Amino acid sequence: MTPQAAAEAVLSSTTEPSGQLDLGHSRLDTDRPERCGHPEVVYGAGKSPQELVDVDRALHEAPGRVHATRVAPAGRAALQRELGDVVRSDERSATVVAGDLPDGTGDVTVVSAGTSDGAVAREAAITARFLGARTTEIPDVGVAGIHRILSQAPRIRAANAIVVVAGMEGALPSVVGGLVDKPVIAVPTSVGYGAAFGGIAALLGMLNSCASGVTVVNIDNGFGAGFAAAQINREIVRAAEAARATTP
Repeated sequence: MTPQAAAEAVLSSTTEPSGQLDLGHSRLDTDRPERCGHPEVVYGAGKSPQELVDVDRALHEAPGRVHATRVAPAGRAALQRELGDVVRSDERSATVVAGDLPDGTGDVTVVSAGTSDGAVAREAAITARFLGARTTEIPDVGVAGIHRILSQAPRIRAANAIVVVAGMEGALPSVVGGLVDKPVIAVPTSVGYGAAFGGIAALLGMLNSCASGVTVVNIDNGFGAGFAAAQINREIVRAAEAARATTP
């Protein structure tokens, strides 16, 4: 391309309104299901209840379902009031799902070290389920009682992808990584006393894991872990379906 043609192509792609819906306060990415396979997910923190209602209503009308994370109580109440029975709100994880979920396939297993990590673990599980994965939750199996996680090893090994959520020193993903041959996505949480530094100790512990195949997301980012696990699970399910289709 000539420099002029390239400049015109860039300008047309950034000014063309197709693929987006301008609500004034928010600009929705309506083409994301076609590009990425999943609709846009709403980050609720910092949005007013009315902004959440506007965004969720528009997304629910377009792709037919919507997932919002980090939604404050006032936002959850507004969504329930305005959108009605299509809304399913989870208080612990501060998430909201509206619309019908796809049939769950494969297996994403979410393992959490302690009950205090449950909100982040639940966010991961709900996200993976929204994206089409069948999910299993295994709570409160931290390394302070190593027999707890060892007793769950057969269930964990059956998963296509594993999310491991832990605070404190963040040791659990290393233990799980040494027990399985599946992708492990580690989520450090901000749970812990002073020297945990709001999850930084767990984050550094997970980044320095000696277990092979452990990938780490940001502190308290259950959404990111659940999304990545669902993507991995989807590819494994697709490969299995393709293999069955070609088997005589």
